[in-house]
Amino acid sequence: MKWWLTLLLLWSHLSTAGRSVTELETSVCGWINEPLAFWMFRNAAGNPDPRRLRELVGVERLTHVTTDGRRLGGYRLRSENPGGYLLVAQGNAMLADQILKELAFFRELGLDVYVFDYRGYGMSEGKSRLQALVSDYRELVQSLNEQGYRRRYLYGISMGGIILLDSVGRSTNHDALVVDSSPARISIYGCPRTYDPVENLPEDASDIMIILGLKDTVVPPGQIEPLAREVRQRGGVVQTVPQFSHPFQDLDPAVRRLRFEMVADFLLSR
Repeated sequence: MKWWLTLLLLWSHLSTAGRSVTELETSVCGWINEPLAFWMFRNAAGNPDPRRLRELVGVERLTHVTTDGRRLGGYRLRSENPGGYLLVAQGNAMLADQILKELAFFRELGLDVYVFDYRGYGMSEGKSRLQALVSDYRELVQSLNEQGYRRRYLYGISMGGIILLDSVGRSTNHDALVVDSSPARISIYGCPRTYDPVENLPEDASDIMIILGLKDTVVPPGQIEPLAREVRQRGGVVQTVPQFSHPFQDLDPAVRRLRFEMVADFLLSR
């Protein structure tokens, strides 16, 4: 192991030293790889900044307390007359307030939009670990479903697609799920095969859409294609778009809007 990797790992452990760790916060993808990866992603995400929300109206700060006692911080963009909810699980180097302004697009379609910082990121407590994040989103979906919304929509972006498929992919507790630029497998990084998104698809995937951007250099098309192929075979929808890069990395505003329009058209048709 290179010296700089050793130092990063040591710093990762020291930065959480003395904090209590719940059973959900144990590593499942290796005692080195998983802590180090999440440490790097958290630092890349940075810190919350209230100035990002200054021009937004109808924003409500939320807190969800998990079964193991962690407080997750997030937001709701309130629609005037919501016909449903949209829960967004973002990429692994993002905070909720960084993307909330763009997600207002979906509020204008009559949806309450919910975004939370991942456990250990930004406003959320705890130690970032894969099985904990999967558990958190299973809880968030259940909590939103208890609020009586007519339609229940999910949008997973990159890492968020992994988390949503792992947490609720086989369930019937949602009406539609969009998985945008997520790999088919993460077992290649040392995680158990049970966490591979392609292993968590329902037999009937007609309520799932996969987005695959041919310009994506973060998650190359070859890593997504096995998931896309399986979803298509099970009755789902696959959108392969030549001009799409990784989500939120498209420089052309028209291309960014096209992505959201594609997401909205699929969700609202279910």
